Amino acid sequence: MLRCSRSSLWASRIAAPSSRLSTGRPFRRGFAAVSDVSGQPKIGEQLHGFTLKRVKQVPELELTAFQLQHDKTGADYLHIARDDSNNVFSIGFKTNPPDDTGVPHILEHTTLCGSEKYPVRDPFFKMLPRSLSNFMNAFTSADHTSYPFATTNAQDFRNLMSVYLDATLHPLLNSNDFTQEGWRIGPENPLAVASGGGGEEKKLVFKGVVYNEMKGQMSDASYLFYIRFQDHLFPDINNSGGDPQKITDLTWEQLRKFHADHYHPSNAKVFTYGDLPLADHLKEIDARLGQFSQIQVDSDIKAPISLDDGPKFVTVKGPTDLLMPPDMQYKTSTTWLMGDTTDVLENFSLGLLSNLLLDGYGSPFYRNLIESGLGADFSPNTGYDSAGKVGVFSVGLNGVKAEDVPKVKEAIAKTFAEARTNGFDKIKVDGILHQLELSLKHKTAHFGMGVMQRLQPGWFNGVDPMDALAWQETVSAFQNSYAKGGYLESLLDKYLLNDNTLTFTMEPSETYSEELVAEESQRLVDKISEATEKFSSKEEAEQYLEKRELELLEVQETARNADLSCLPSVHVKDIPRQKERKEVRHSSLGDVKVQWREAHTNGLTYFRAIQQLDNLPDELREMIPLFSSAIMRLGTKDKTMEQLEELIKLKTGGISVGYHSSPSPDSVESYQEGLSFTGYALDRNVPAMYDLLRTVIFETDFDGSEAEKQIRELLQSSASGAVNSIAETGHSFARTFAEAGLTPIGRLNEQTGGLSQIKLTTGLASRPVSESLDDVIQKLKAIQSIAISNSKTFRVALNCGNESSTSNQEALQRFLTGLPTESSNVTSTSEPIQYPRNSKSFFPLPYQVYYAGLAIPTVPYTNDAGAPLEILAQLLTHKHLHHEIREKGGAYGGGAYSRSLGGVFGYYSYRDPNPQNTIKIMTEAGAWARDRTWTAQDLEEAKLSVFQGYDAPQSVSQEGMRLFLSGIDDDMLQRRRELLLDVTAEQIKAVADKYLVQGASRSNLAILGERKDWATKEAGWDIRDLGMADKIKEITAQSPEE
Repeated sequence: MLRCSRSSLWASRIAAPSSRLSTGRPFRRGFAAVSDVSGQPKIGEQLHGFTLKRVKQVPELELTAFQLQHDKTGADYLHIARDDSNNVFSIGFKTNPPDDTGVPHILEHTTLCGSEKYPVRDPFFKMLPRSLSNFMNAFTSADHTSYPFATTNAQDFRNLMSVYLDATLHPLLNSNDFTQEGWRIGPENPLAVASGGGGEEKKLVFKGVVYNEMKGQMSDASYLFYIRFQDHLFPDINNSGGDPQKITDLTWEQLRKFHADHYHPSNAKVFTYGDLPLADHLKEIDARLGQFSQIQVDSDIKAPISLDDGPKFVTVKGPTDLLMPPDMQYKTSTTWLMGDTTDVLENFSLGLLSNLLLDGYGSPFYRNLIESGLGADFSPNTGYDSAGKVGVFSVGLNGVKAEDVPKVKEAIAKTFAEARTNGFDKIKVDGILHQLELSLKHKTAHFGMGVMQRLQPGWFNGVDPMDALAWQETVSAFQNSYAKGGYLESLLDKYLLNDNTLTFTMEPSETYSEELVAEESQRLVDKISEATEKFSSKEEAEQYLEKRELELLEVQETARNADLSCLPSVHVKDIPRQKERKEVRHSSLGDVKVQWREAHTNGLTYFRAIQQLDNLPDELREMIPLFSSAIMRLGTKDKTMEQLEELIKLKTGGISVGYHSSPSPDSVESYQEGLSFTGYALDRNVPAMYDLLRTVIFETDFDGSEAEKQIRELLQSSASGAVNSIAETGHSFARTFAEAGLTPIGRLNEQTGGLSQIKLTTGLASRPVSESLDDVIQKLKAIQSIAISNSKTFRVALNCGNESSTSNQEALQRFLTGLPTESSNVTSTSEPIQYPRNSKSFFPLPYQVYYAGLAIPTVPYTNDAGAPLEILAQLLTHKHLHHEIREKGGAYGGGAYSRSLGGVFGYYSYRDPNPQNTIKIMTEAGAWARDRTWTAQDLEEAKLSVFQGYDAPQSVSQEGMRLFLSGIDDDMLQRRRELLLDVTAEQIKAVADKYLVQGASRSNLAILGERKDWATKEAGWDIRDLGMADKIKEITAQSPEE
């Protein structure tokens, strides 16, 4: 998987990892006890091939960190011992990309395609259903590649560590793995060629999983802006993901050499976390690393260009955003270089400074850049990036008019100058520090993975991980510096009040996408010509390429039934038949029902509530996403949003309002919908949290003089980059639309979060200023009038400690007393929106690849057929669809899913170059499953896959939420668990026939992507426009001739 940014958001670098406190049981052996240092090894001691270099206890995070070095190879190793059963492993390598061919990314894929100890094709994907892991993946970052997993099962941990170590250090790197995952030239439809087809189906095209993935990435204008910005700021760090125009220059030999040079223990950083014994890890890891000797490796830490002779200006061309107004197509940013990120205090302080300047509607940059009308939203590179050796601070905008591009830089400089003059309010700094205090107390189920992801970028670039873990020391040092006065202002003086800058601008080109197509066509001609030179004729070269494609198909087909006995596995017998129950109790405060989950929450209270809204008209439902944003933007008659944001940060861990819908467990035709309210706070601040919720819900001023302007800002911000958000998760949008015509809940989801919602938002965003938004505002006020009430349609869930139950009940009672006892009635003025059923819908979008979703109605949660359908989805994904859609078809992803609560079974593909073939595979999948002879091992693996989700660790804040949100009680869940464990092959075949074969006539299909001649009304397609059709036609008419 490609990580397209150099780091996660700046906040991840200043936000403390969430704490998960001890359950009271003794810490497990292995030099790990946080509170007992007596059993720890001594610094300098040699342990199973490693030497212990340092030990650091971090009481506020309840962990002990051990930094070791492998004696024979010099590999770095960091172990974090903590009383947490969700153990984490990662091995990573410094992988500075030598060019833009994407060799680190393609190597990440091919490394997982088979190894010496596990010589089966694609052991990574084949391990997915042989594991109980709750996280398995691999990441290619800008200058390093990592392979992490997490699991609560000790045997599973040992299995996966063995597979990961062998995959990275001893991969087979077969040539057909390179052509499958990287790139190749082959017939567009090799299956048709194999059966004697010709014509268009024999047309030669570029193929490859990574190649198609990166074509999809390049369809995302936000990614393109970011990567081109990085190209100019860090020219020594090439595109690790790969530019499709350069990927086709990579050879198999270059891939193998890159592995030999970089995937060596001397270039490795190993990370483990959790409660498993360190000694056991050391023995296993040393056995693998000890086969190597130390070598010199390329561990160069690349630096950005110098801006000492600034200012510098760079302008590049990019695609137009067809959902944004044509005069708001520019993206521009200005960048400063900061200090050495190994200075942990300064690094923390700059992250906090970035928060003060950029976070929230009241922040200086939001006011001066977005509220002023210069742009629609911040650019993708905005913020403080501390992933590299040198920190980078950028501020920019999307959706800028051509004449406003120079004004953006002027406004940025003006904002810095104003901040220097005005300083920073203490209440804002205190609010951020309060958020950090809460993050230490908040108990998350994935603490270890979060620590790994936060530490790794800096660790590969010279930041001491022990310093980065010293959380309280860093915060205390900041508080001491801040208390002296002028500290944050001095950082402005030091780094930002100058013009040593890089201003990077992307200007729109209406022919950009067409030029990409033309370039690819010419490059294909050139590559075929190169291949022809090795043969006596072009025909012979084409025959060779066809033959190679068919040989790859044969290899892929043979791998389907390969012996996998060499791969380790956990077993269904390891899954407990009885699920541990989290006790909840219920009470009533007047007409309001309250669910209580009393557990150790570390002094925090988690609040969630649902206001049920019956007979909600479509015209209000579709406005709820905007309402949820507006009440956190507009402010009240006596408080600005800036003042409210200060209080929210100072008193809570956040509050939010959103749309809620859930089908009945007993019927797919029944559902509940309404508004959801969430928030959490220290126990002492719960009354303040309720006051803030009440204020934003009831007192938001939709009639204020600035209200319409601010709502336009929200709409334009949502519309900005909507095309890119579809490009990122297009399969999800396709599935949602396909489901919309099948069930009531599908219709609601499409209205509030699907393509229909995007079309509504972008349409409102493009409404001229001369046309009022009064109709929109009236609907928002109508939602406000029914949002919450002290009545039987309102229910609450509280997760808190036993010690705070009484005070929480008193605070809740006071909150309820201040609510109206009934909500207003709202009547519909229009017919309900209907979505197609038994249809094929095509959405023309400017992408180089496609996204597909096919959905079929099935059964409610309590129906016994739901369990075999859930197992069937895993069987089809791992035994058929991954093989056909990804390996053979070249899509980045594809599979099946079963919405156990929603009553829908479906298929999807993601970044798919061949949707016609995928549709055929999907429509025939039911018969394939019905006719296949399923083995006991097949069922074993599918059940393990299902229980990865069922038995994944859960945060205390989420305990009891299944019951509260969807009505699934412990008895229902236990019955479902037993049904899943007992699913038989006969049941699989029966549900495949009944629902997927016989029920296929009731299915819906949705495809997103470039419209081709096969997507016509005559062929049964319903062509649906998101407001881009005319623009796409205009651009197509201007396409350059090939």
